[in-house]
Amino acid sequence: MPKPAARVGVNGFGVIGKRVAEAVSKQKDMKLIGVSDVVADYRVKMGQKKNFAIYSSIPEKLPDMKKAGIEVSGVLEDLIKKVDVMIDCTPAGLGARNKAQYDKLGVKSVFQGGEKHDLTGSSFVAQCNYEGNLNKNATRVVSCNTTGICRTIGALQNGLGVRKARVVVFRRGTDPWESHKNGLINTVVPEAHIPSHQGPDAQTVLPKLDITTMAAKGPFNIGHLHFAMVQLKNNPERKDVLKVLKNAPRLAPVRTTDGVDSMNAVAEMMRDLHRARADMWEVAYWEDILNVTDGEANLVYQVHNESVVVPENVDAIRALTGLESEGRRSIAKTDEALGITNKFL
Repeated sequence: MPKPAARVGVNGFGVIGKRVAEAVSKQKDMKLIGVSDVVADYRVKMGQKKNFAIYSSIPEKLPDMKKAGIEVSGVLEDLIKKVDVMIDCTPAGLGARNKAQYDKLGVKSVFQGGEKHDLTGSSFVAQCNYEGNLNKNATRVVSCNTTGICRTIGALQNGLGVRKARVVVFRRGTDPWESHKNGLINTVVPEAHIPSHQGPDAQTVLPKLDITTMAAKGPFNIGHLHFAMVQLKNNPERKDVLKVLKNAPRLAPVRTTDGVDSMNAVAEMMRDLHRARADMWEVAYWEDILNVTDGEANLVYQVHNESVVVPENVDAIRALTGLESEGRRSIAKTDEALGITNKFL
């Protein structure tokens, strides 16, 4: 007998929350019950336009939302009482307060990478540690950059074995929707310590991975670019590395010989594929830039800051609820529903 659909609520309807809500609504084994936020502007009104039930995250904001013409179904507590899992997409730092409320009402929860690993004691990337998160009460989907590292370097670790990995992360300066508020012009800002936080964060998912990361942010907002130098076990050849990457989920090759020679070219390709918001749920790696010499793989890949974690949130719901016991099967379901591929061209 099939298990009943997981009832899901999303708290925080911003960059990640709105994407997760739409992704959940496309799954056959899930039902989006509603979304919650504190603002009364176009962002929440777009959710209402999509027929999502809207809730106020704090009671004090309820009058403002109603005054703005938003049909409010209740407050956050009302939403929590109706669901099996809450996906928390609120700003970083609110997780501890929110988790206490979810726990009190007996509801499982998924948090984002802005929260610390200690909040849940578990971190999540579907292809790396899905089974380790089965039936837990809470987990944390790691950040966009850490997700990119875990998918890419994790695939190499699983398929070939990694002696050590060194990754330089070139981060976007800001998200597109708030580029008018802040953003870099004519400068690059290095992260003030080594390792940058992405390396230790990756080890919360892949604890045996020897990795050091360095990071900087630059004057662009269409994604992140990673430069990885990975010492592999048993001296594999380039063809061996390519085989692993091509067989891994949610990784897709691009080639400079096809004219895809820059971050903006990758973004333009997503538009040409008619992706909603030009989202790229996959990690795009440059196949023809990949170099393997004396067992060391050097590769470049691009991570979309706004959408790469979306499928991970969907899979985390299945893991926590036990809807699917095998990670590969959950990944396949999510990818089919969203149109995720391992080949753009």
